[in-house]
Amino acid sequence: MKSVWQENSSIPHFPQLKQDIHTDVLIIGGGIAGILTAYFLHKNGVKYTLVEKDSICSKTTANTSAKITFQHGLFYSKIFKSYGIETAQKYLSAHKTALEVYGIICKNIDCDFEVKDNYVYSVDKKEKLENEMSALQKIGYKAQFCENIPLPKKTVGAVKFSNQAQFNPLKFLGQISKELNIYENTFVREMIGNTAVTDYAKIFAKKVIVATHFPFINKHGSYFLKLYQHRSYIIALENAQNVNGMYVDENKKGMSFRNYNNLLLLGGGGARTGKPSGNWQELRHFAKENYTKSKERFFFATQDCISLDSMPYIGQYSKNTPNLYVAGGFNKWGMTGAMVSAMVLSDIIMNKQNDFADIFNPSRNILKPQLFVNGIEATKNLLTISEKRCPHLGCALKWNNAEHSWDCPCHGSRFAKSGTLIDNPANGDLKL
Repeated sequence: MKSVWQENSSIPHFPQLKQDIHTDVLIIGGGIAGILTAYFLHKNGVKYTLVEKDSICSKTTANTSAKITFQHGLFYSKIFKSYGIETAQKYLSAHKTALEVYGIICKNIDCDFEVKDNYVYSVDKKEKLENEMSALQKIGYKAQFCENIPLPKKTVGAVKFSNQAQFNPLKFLGQISKELNIYENTFVREMIGNTAVTDYAKIFAKKVIVATHFPFINKHGSYFLKLYQHRSYIIALENAQNVNGMYVDENKKGMSFRNYNNLLLLGGGGARTGKPSGNWQELRHFAKENYTKSKERFFFATQDCISLDSMPYIGQYSKNTPNLYVAGGFNKWGMTGAMVSAMVLSDIIMNKQNDFADIFNPSRNILKPQLFVNGIEATKNLLTISEKRCPHLGCALKWNNAEHSWDCPCHGSRFAKSGTLIDNPANGDLKL
């Protein structure tokens, strides 16, 4: 099951680490967040090493919808209400800067970078759209309200952000990763202080950045309480529709639309990992009803870490780990989230001032409603009688019939039918 990006790109390969090494900065995780951080450190002459347990860009980054936008759903009314105008302005400015940096780097890279407008629509909640427009006006960003959008769905309107972007993320990362210091098939099994233990070697680092999608070190930071994972699905259709933009429903159970070359990428069917979902079946039913002449060319799925307050965790892993850092919890907006992480973390490493770092502090207040939801889910699954239990923290696994995998409803680890680990935070295979 290859994604459309994997089919249309070439990613370089790197050796496996087989001897002990010393480095100033160790980056664990070879997805877009880790690679961009390595890219900035490389450009600034910092001694670093990036390790990836499989092949770079082979997991979440390979299966994204690849929309580069600082319009993250109807988010600004929420952040304005929770944190006030200054935090909302910083959040927008950080992700707007991320979009601009992509534009600069992509000028010299063939990665199908296109400027497109982004729309967040609603099928029945016009008041939510109006509240978002009001919050954006107070923040100082000029969005546009659209009464009608060209989708085969009845909507009550959409909030439009002009001049956002889309691209092929693997073409982009394939180019910028070529000269980086990377080791693949190098699984960090354990951290002992700042020393990473892999299957064949140890890495002695002065500073460590965990960019593993879901942070895997449980004894610091309480990420097992602060994050859960959400699974979503995409089909790529030919002979469908040119929507000439990027569209996403404000409702988490809604659908997203964007084009790539002659294909329409239709996303949705998602749910919390380990919970029942509409998966590809829901998307195929929609396509059959609305794009009667279309033909499915690709189908793939991705997984996103959702934080307690819908803002990423970027910075010091915990208050008690001064040389350990994290990037995660991008809440389905991993393209700009990864770029913001790379900018913030590289500045921290180089002792530079970053104007956005404070709002993403991983040690910020965790007393949010989602914390109690996560706690209830974990407790319920820990008490569930099941032979199949996640090696991460012992939750009962659920069978995912659509993807033929064992999925953890607590923290989102996934395992193949054979027991092989697919997605973290579990750090080893399922023992059957």
